[in-house]
Amino acid sequence: MLAKMLPPNNVALHQLSQEEGISKSTLCLWRAEARAKGKLLPDGNSGPEGWSARDKFAAVVETAAMNEVELGEYCRQRGLYPEQLRVWREACERANDWEKAASTRIARETKDDKKRIRELERDLARKEKALAETAALMVLRKKAEAIWGPAEGEAE
Repeated sequence: MLAKMLPPNNVALHQLSQEEGISKSTLCLWRAEARAKGKLLPDGNSGPEGWSARDKFAAVVETAAMNEVELGEYCRQRGLYPEQLRVWREACERANDWEKAASTRIARETKDDKKRIRELERDLARKEKALAETAALMVLRKKAEAIWGPAEGEAE
């Protein structure tokens, strides 16, 4: 039954269930057990692009040490193209760099955030100085008016 689920046959579970008289849930269980043992068993009704990440990774691992002839035979048996395996291999390689890329991106954003915070703090300090100066001038003006009276030309 598992051989019928494998490429190039890729018989869908419901079709295999009807043909063989075995319940679909039993077939699903058998497929899950085979997958747990590391066997490549993609869904029968999906093409290679519909394979799970686990199945794609298994295909990449299986083909890692193959030469061109072996790779071609493997691809024919499973209904794949060598280009698909190359793309999947690159995706697997990039998957292990996500942590480094994420930490680099976070470090860059943190640096940009710190720079922006410094600029905002400088701007805030400048505005606080201007506000304090204005407040001091207003206090002095009130004191001067209290001592000498309003300045000439100003209405009370």
